[in-house]
Amino acid sequence: MGGKYRITGDAYPRMRRPRHRRRLVLAGIGAVVALSLAGWGTLQLIDVFTGGDKSVGAADHKRDCPTPKPSAVTAKALPKPAAIKVNVYNATTRSGLAKSAAEELKKRGFAIGEVGNATKAYDKKVPGTGVLLGAPTATNGSFTVLGTQLAGTVQKTDTRKTGEVDLILGAKFKAFSTPQEATAAMAALTKPAPAPSASC
Repeated sequence: MGGKYRITGDAYPRMRRPRHRRRLVLAGIGAVVALSLAGWGTLQLIDVFTGGDKSVGAADHKRDCPTPKPSAVTAKALPKPAAIKVNVYNATTRSGLAKSAAEELKKRGFAIGEVGNATKAYDKKVPGTGVLLGAPTATNGSFTVLGTQLAGTVQKTDTRKTGEVDLILGAKFKAFSTPQEATAAMAALTKPAPAPSASC
């Protein structure tokens, strides 16, 4: 060909893609990204206001918490009154107090040992209701049982090897607990404590 329609050079004209197709593709990608962000944001808001998946958390919580154990002293761990030998001593100025107290404890099933006046270490030196004196092994046994008979006693231990317990009556001693009160106190000691609610 010649004239004004003659083609010169070795480059070919480029064909441009329609611009409207590119716009549609970009718009679609933008819509997908926007929807993804909106969905993620919605899930985050739900977790914030509901605290996440409670069912899973509760299951894990129950699995990790240890099983509570009763902390009360069991009835088998406490000796019977007949197995407790009690020496009754009077540290007050009232005569005959140790004898009457010993007789009352005997009626309640305790074994009675010595009865008399307190030694100089305690004579007129016990301001409370009384003192329970015995070996360290009596702390969670004989002291506990005998303590249900007389509230407000002070517990002390010494170096004795025997299982007998001294009850030294003090200035505020008036009378033992009633049998009903003593029974209720013993029942409270041997009754297992209610299991605490899981809070770990």
